[in-house]
Amino acid sequence: MAPLIGCAALAALLVHTLVNARLLRRPPAAAPAPGPGEVAVLLPLRDEAGRVEPCLRALLALPPAVRLLVLDDGSADGTADVVRRVAGGRATLLSGRALPQGWLGKPHACQQLADAAGDAEVLVFLDADVVLAPDAVARAVALLRTTGVDLLSPYPRIEAGSPGERLVQPLLQWSWLTFLPLRAMERSPRPSLAAAGGQFLVVRREAYERAGGHAAVRDKVLEDIELARAVKRAGGRIALADGAALARCRMYTSWRELADGYSKSLWASFGSPAGAVAVLALLLALYVALPATVFFGQWAGLAAYTLGVAGRVVSARASGGRAFPDALAHPASVLLFAWLVARSYRRRASTTWKGRPTWLR
Repeated sequence: MAPLIGCAALAALLVHTLVNARLLRRPPAAAPAPGPGEVAVLLPLRDEAGRVEPCLRALLALPPAVRLLVLDDGSADGTADVVRRVAGGRATLLSGRALPQGWLGKPHACQQLADAAGDAEVLVFLDADVVLAPDAVARAVALLRTTGVDLLSPYPRIEAGSPGERLVQPLLQWSWLTFLPLRAMERSPRPSLAAAGGQFLVVRREAYERAGGHAAVRDKVLEDIELARAVKRAGGRIALADGAALARCRMYTSWRELADGYSKSLWASFGSPAGAVAVLALLLALYVALPATVFFGQWAGLAAYTLGVAGRVVSARASGGRAFPDALAHPASVLLFAWLVARSYRRRASTTWKGRPTWLR
């Protein structure tokens, strides 16, 4: 009976993934060029000299009316020199202030950029590993307005090169397409129903300020999700969108980088250790243990494996990712994810990122 229940649950989750994939494909909006000062692109940088140049060169192709503000947050590797060399005539380069008590680095950098953005109506927060299409900002702002939301997260196409990246990175899109009720998230005022990706985030300034800006999430390692929740608490609406045609992003370029990057923040995704244990137990039971019964001659094991792989394929197709052969290793991906969560909890009190702690007691 238990294998049948598990297969039924996997089938239901696959249907949910298919529904979310359809919702994610929003109709293209007319994208007139932004007016002067109307939109500001905000790029916080800390020790990004080796990877920021593609991002900067893509920003140079944006319409001239879009303001570009870059903040060098105490880099020690010549990041500011790269910005001056590549985009010095187009972007305004700011020097970050010392980190105040009670703040984590990225929220503080983003708040400084927002404060410097003048009277821009729309703020576009970007990470250094994101490469935008020339019309990405215009189309994202148009979608923000046509949907009537206050905060929009157009999820970039996530690129993965090494085997470790290909096993883990697709789980970002797969997880929220499989388990998050996207339509309910958009319609419900509940802050707990929120998701966002800080790589590419578009927000109305009025809603940002009403929510308290990044000052409201100053001590949060997952500041993107917490900002979305703050916007909801202030009465705003949020939405996710497929941004694969607008931007691409390779978050990490090695296993060491990936493991350290996930270790700094995965623990914050579950609310509590008990919540993490419950979620991991469910994932391991459905996507690892049940498929493994195929080795004992159980047909349900083959059905469970097929349903799990199908869910990964749907999420890859919906988000511009690679479906095959990567999806075939889905049980291994879930096992590796569970290990990363355990590592994140074990190290959270001592983890640093670019020389700064990522957890405030």
